[in-house]
Amino acid sequence: MDEEKTTAGSLALREKHPRVITIAAAQQPEDIKLRVAAYARVSSSSEDQLNSFAAQNRYYATLISGKENWTMVDIYADEGITGTSAEKREEFRRLMTECRRGKIDRILVKSISRFARNTKECLEAIRELKSLGIGVCFEKERIDTSTMSGEMMTAMFAAFAQAESESISGNMRWSYLRRMQNGAFNTCLAPIGFELVDGELIIDAEEAAVIQRIYAEYLQGKNSREIARMLNAERASNRRWRREAVDYILKNERYAGNALLQKRYTTDSFPHKVLRNHGERDMYFHISSHEAIVPQEVFDKVQSLRNHRKQEQKPSNARSMAKKVFCGCCGYTLRSKNVNHTWYWTCRTHEENRQMCHLLPISEIEIHRAFMRLYYKLKHQGMCILVQMFSNLQTTRSRRMLWSMDVISLNKRISDLYSQNQMLAALKQQGLVDPDIFISKTNELTEQLRAAKLEKERLLEAEGDETIAQTQELLDVLEAGPDFLAEFDAELFGELVDKIIVESNERIRFRLKNGLELAETIERTVR
Repeated sequence: MDEEKTTAGSLALREKHPRVITIAAAQQPEDIKLRVAAYARVSSSSEDQLNSFAAQNRYYATLISGKENWTMVDIYADEGITGTSAEKREEFRRLMTECRRGKIDRILVKSISRFARNTKECLEAIRELKSLGIGVCFEKERIDTSTMSGEMMTAMFAAFAQAESESISGNMRWSYLRRMQNGAFNTCLAPIGFELVDGELIIDAEEAAVIQRIYAEYLQGKNSREIARMLNAERASNRRWRREAVDYILKNERYAGNALLQKRYTTDSFPHKVLRNHGERDMYFHISSHEAIVPQEVFDKVQSLRNHRKQEQKPSNARSMAKKVFCGCCGYTLRSKNVNHTWYWTCRTHEENRQMCHLLPISEIEIHRAFMRLYYKLKHQGMCILVQMFSNLQTTRSRRMLWSMDVISLNKRISDLYSQNQMLAALKQQGLVDPDIFISKTNELTEQLRAAKLEKERLLEAEGDETIAQTQELLDVLEAGPDFLAEFDAELFGELVDKIIVESNERIRFRLKNGLELAETIERTVR
């Protein structure tokens, strides 16, 4: 009876689906072979490590070929290369390229520390491989990244690996530090005038003669810019001399045979950065660490003269005008210069090549007087202009706030998000929403609401709002200021002026803090 029912059911099914045809698979799943690759790395080129490297290659070749459903793609191996950055590992990058081309299904690695010692790069690589459907198997940790738990464990073990690498780096830095303290370390890079031979600084006779001349010329009255120009004209040492290079030579203690160590230091955490030491680390001064090019007394005289010139070259109002005076011809900043006890502002381009910039030096007193005239005009004639400008900016801002389609749209979106949040809370109270879904959806709405509010704030603060505040500040400063200036006021200048553009030796332009630009003629000082 049952057989009759079954037969009848089968006939009915065939009658209902007369066109269903079964197509046999071209290759059965058990016949598909997994394409497996291995990655191996040793972190130094020592003999023991190279033996480990060769052993890893043999091990993976035997392991992969011994699996019936595995086929070996390749063994990717970096030899004698640090693992702190993927950029230094050519074979690792080749492995990733092959994975992106779809040639690999699984990767075998001895341990996470062999794969990467940088947590960020490790996880980035694993996540990319996972998105490509490729799992990474770490044998030591017994982790397969094809599972979610595997990825979480990878983060933990990668952190351990990074800590191990940081420990190794810390040991190396400790070693350098001890060598500095004991006087066993000198430098890794020889400055101009020296050669580094077996860790020792040896004088280069030809370049040493140029160094000695630089010191002599400086003591005779030339500055670093003039010395650089002279050396370039004479083609000294077959190098292009710059003012900065001459300054470096004049202040470097190594030319007197001494060494100040750890002027720069490397940060402890990844990625490592080399920073200038401003007191964050100890420095070590070694006297007579190598042969001197110039006598100590000559070096000391140069340092004394440098300090004297530095103090002498600071104009009384340098802080208020520094980096605010620009050349209207070439756009470069003007620098202060003392000539016969008179301060001038000169264009660097003009000093280097007078054909490229025709702006002559302008005396500081002329700029001061131009500002004093500008202040008087602003105080007695410009207040009404600034008040009208302030009013116009406020009106423009109000209209933008009321009628901007972007702001209207954002207000509507914020209102809708609030409504959705309230409705969700009401459904939760009635027990109609699963707690997990409620939390997830609430977090999503909160993030959307935050983004919408930030966008609205950005729109409202854009264009003109900053100018409104700056204009109000200018009005407040002028209101509280004196009726006229008997002498240049550096503090008042800093509160009012953002930039000075010297258009020519007859005309100067002041840009105020709110962007308003006003021109003044230059009254030449009678000499």
